[in-house]
Amino acid sequence: MPKFFSDLANDFAAFFGETGLHNLTPQMCIMWGVCFVLFYLGIYKKFEPLLLVPIAFGGLLANLPAPVLMREPAGPVVTQTAGTFVAWHVALGDEVKKGQVLAEVQPASGGDPVEIRANTNGFITRLHAEPGKPVVFGEELVNVYSSSAGGLFYYFYKGIQWEIFPPLIFLGVGALTDFGPLIARPITMMLGAAAQLGIVATFMGATLLGFTNKQAASIGIIGGADGPTTIFISSKLAPEILPIIAVAAYSYMALVPLIQPPIMTALTTKKERLIRMKSLRPVSRLEKMMFAIFITIGCILLAPEVAPLISMLMLGNLLRECGVVERLVKACQNEVINVCTIFLGISVGISMTSDLFLKWDTLMIIALGLVSFALSTAGGVLMAKVLNLFVRDKINPLIGSAGVSAMPMAARVSQAVGQKADPHNFLLMHAMGPNVSGTIGTAVLVGYYLATIGK
Repeated sequence: MPKFFSDLANDFAAFFGETGLHNLTPQMCIMWGVCFVLFYLGIYKKFEPLLLVPIAFGGLLANLPAPVLMREPAGPVVTQTAGTFVAWHVALGDEVKKGQVLAEVQPASGGDPVEIRANTNGFITRLHAEPGKPVVFGEELVNVYSSSAGGLFYYFYKGIQWEIFPPLIFLGVGALTDFGPLIARPITMMLGAAAQLGIVATFMGATLLGFTNKQAASIGIIGGADGPTTIFISSKLAPEILPIIAVAAYSYMALVPLIQPPIMTALTTKKERLIRMKSLRPVSRLEKMMFAIFITIGCILLAPEVAPLISMLMLGNLLRECGVVERLVKACQNEVINVCTIFLGISVGISMTSDLFLKWDTLMIIALGLVSFALSTAGGVLMAKVLNLFVRDKINPLIGSAGVSAMPMAARVSQAVGQKADPHNFLLMHAMGPNVSGTIGTAVLVGYYLATIGK
């Protein structure tokens, strides 16, 4: 009997060792709580459920002990610093595990040697460097072979790293959006421009708090409340904080109906909220098509770095307005944007690991994102009040808040707040003007940052 219990205990210990339970940490459990909050906001509060639900599910997966999901495929290991190769810690044919130290490189800038670690389990098949020889950034040092492919979500995440998902989502957004209100009243473009205030101000504030210029630019873009654009710039400038920035951006997009109304009400008088704007003139199909083409040319000439976003946004709109490719328009409006939204959301979520999120810097980034979003909202509203000093046909300042790029939710919030003051006032179409221009303005600003800071 004692042997029976001993064998049973050994079998149980062996089984337990094969499960993920022994790798579960308190930090992972804390992140479960964060994911359940996102589930609550998306499912029960219906705040951007198309985004928050897959992000929350991806975050839950990221904090379960299942490294197979994001397992990297075997291949060459490169150095992340330029300098002098110091020494090998492995030999040809050795079996290595992910994270094992393979070699050391002495940086050219000085300091302690940098350890080069294996990115996956496998066998050493080739050694490229010799001790004492110089190496450059990104140079291949060693090849690791394994018959195992990468994990499923490793390949999904490439849609973010390779800039696939954000432009495809912009294709769908363009196919869903009517640019007519902006064309009918171009002055509302000023509201979209003013709503970039939070992006610029937060960039300066983040640098003062110790973030690098690249990180500060990525954090500031949160104020544009445009998830794909935020991911696009962060994947280029600050991939190390991309998950935090993406979650903050989509969370604030989801919370637009809660964050914006108090700011809009505080900055406007009741008389201003009662302003009824003149009906917009009809815009011809030709005007809309030419607008898409000229904006593509102008924006790409002005900010070439943002060409993938602008070109897809305007292509989607051109398909919508030309009237001869109905099948393509329906595909962009449904299958393309829906599939990409699922993969984008779960890819953002799968990077929400506890070791990245449970830091003081995370709270700072989230707080700065909120400041950026609030200032952007205020900038659009205040610009409308300034324009009313000079224009004959008055602008309801509430539509200025739609200058942030949360399209079309920000425009719906302008409508909702306006109807609280006057149930018969309809601001939605008027608000779409600054909403569209804000999306374009944020993209152009991203292009400027990439051209100046990203080099």
